Amino acid sequence: MIALRGVGKTYATPRGAVEAVAHVEAEVAPGEFVSLLGPSGCGKSTLLMMMAGLEAPSAGEVRLRGERVTGPSARNGLIFQDATLLPWKSALENVLFPVTLMRKPVKDYEERARALLAQVGLAGFEGKRPAELSGGMRQRVAICRALVDDPDLLLMDEPFSALDAITRDEMNEALVGIWDRAAGAKTAVFVTHSIREAVFLSDRVLVMTGRPSSIALDLPVPFPRPRRAEMQETPEFNALVRRLKACIADGYAGKAA
Repeated sequence: MIALRGVGKTYATPRGAVEAVAHVEAEVAPGEFVSLLGPSGCGKSTLLMMMAGLEAPSAGEVRLRGERVTGPSARNGLIFQDATLLPWKSALENVLFPVTLMRKPVKDYEERARALLAQVGLAGFEGKRPAELSGGMRQRVAICRALVDDPDLLLMDEPFSALDAITRDEMNEALVGIWDRAAGAKTAVFVTHSIREAVFLSDRVLVMTGRPSSIALDLPVPFPRPRRAEMQETPEFNALVRRLKACIADGYAGKAA
């Protein structure tokens, strides 16, 4: 589904060139859920934006579905840190907004939009505007919006980072539920700073080094699906978290050096 071949990114600044991503080689298979972890500022979001076609690589190439990425694609779902909902539209209208932009018949998608809202626990809130919803609810609407046209690739840039711990756990369980129902029909790349979140959600975790970054560790997550919250209390889960934490700490040390 995704192939990164020698991908690098350098920014021009008033103080000179800043190399954010040095050399990334990685692949994501169809149906995989892959998380990107790494030190703050290492280029995780930059790498994701290159996959989305919103940033152009300075070196190498990104391929999606076998084709070189040259710009954004309506075939991908993209979720940002902020829900970025339109404040004057209802939850249902926000979910359907991409359909409107693509000039597709809204009525053909309304049933799916309502079903998605129900799946994430927002049945009965279809008519509410963003100001009437909590932060977690708004982010649920954003997830439904990204899924309304049934994309096979979902790109997520720290979508739960602004939420409190309890709401974040709820969102993780909601996303796992969506993933289990998709049954391998979707592929995801998920940027996060939370090691536990990455392990709970993912089939593989890629750990990036400090800037300029590359891939320091490609770690499969061996736990079967469907995932349940209780698995986070097991020794095996916590051993994996400790291994990733140590790798990220090494990345910070390398950055400091």
